[in-house]
Amino acid sequence: MLSPKQTNLNPHKSSATHRIILLLSALLLSACASKPPPPDWQANAFSALKGFSAAYLSGNSRLADFEFARAKSEIASTGRADFLARAELTRCAVRVASLEFDDCAAYQTLARDAQPAEQAYATYLSGRWTGLDPALLPAPHRALVLKAAASEAKKGPANAAPTPAMLDTFEDPLARLVAAGVLLQNSRLSPADMATATETASAQGWRRPLLAWLGVQLKRATDGGDLDAAARLQRRIDVVLQLPAKTQ
Repeated sequence: MLSPKQTNLNPHKSSATHRIILLLSALLLSACASKPPPPDWQANAFSALKGFSAAYLSGNSRLADFEFARAKSEIASTGRADFLARAELTRCAVRVASLEFDDCAAYQTLARDAQPAEQAYATYLSGRWTGLDPALLPAPHRALVLKAAASEAKKGPANAAPTPAMLDTFEDPLARLVAAGVLLQNSRLSPADMATATETASAQGWRRPLLAWLGVQLKRATDGGDLDAAARLQRRIDVVLQLPAKTQ
C-alpha cells in the first residue's frame, strides 16, 4: 500500500493512481525512504479513504460509512476544516460516479474553508459550469470542460448534431465514471459515453455504479421502445443482483 509523505494539498500533483480518490493528494502521496515517516493520522486517513471508496463502489454501505467516519475522525484531529472539505468532496465524487446526486451537501457546510481548487471542483461535480474556471480543475476534468465548451461553440444554437463522445481522455476508471456522472447531470452525455461508463463499472466489478448505469440504459431503451435491448439490460441487472432470470 502506498502512503503519504507530506501535507501538500495541491490536487494537480497527485499521482495517476491516487487521482482515483480525488483532491486528496495530501493523504495519497507515495512514501519516500529519505523522508521521515508521515504522521499516523495521514496513513490512517489514507487507509480509511481507500476502504471507503472500495466499499462504496462494491455496494457495501455499512462498511463504507464506517470507513468514511474513521477517515473524518483522523482528519479532524488536525483541526483543518479545509482537509475535511476535501474528504467530503471525495465522497461526493464517488457518489456522482454512482449517479447519486445531492449537490455535495456535506461539503457545503465546509465550503467557506475550502481552497479555490476545491470550490471549482465542487462546481464541476454539480454539473452547473457557469462561471467555472477550468484552470483550477485536475487535468482530465479541465480537458473535459474545455472540450465540451468547444463542441457547443462549434455546433451553434441551431445545430442539432449528436453529442460527441467526451470520455476518451480519461485513463483512470473512477475519474471516467465521475466525469460521466457530471455529463449526465448537465445533459452532455452521449450514448457512446453512457455505454463506456457502464462497461467501465462492469470491468472494475463495481456493483453500485454498474447497477446505476444499467438502470439509465434500461430506461432509455424502454422509453425508446427497444424491447430487445431492454430485456438484455434487465438480464444483466438480474445477474448483478443475483436474481433468477424472468421467464419470457
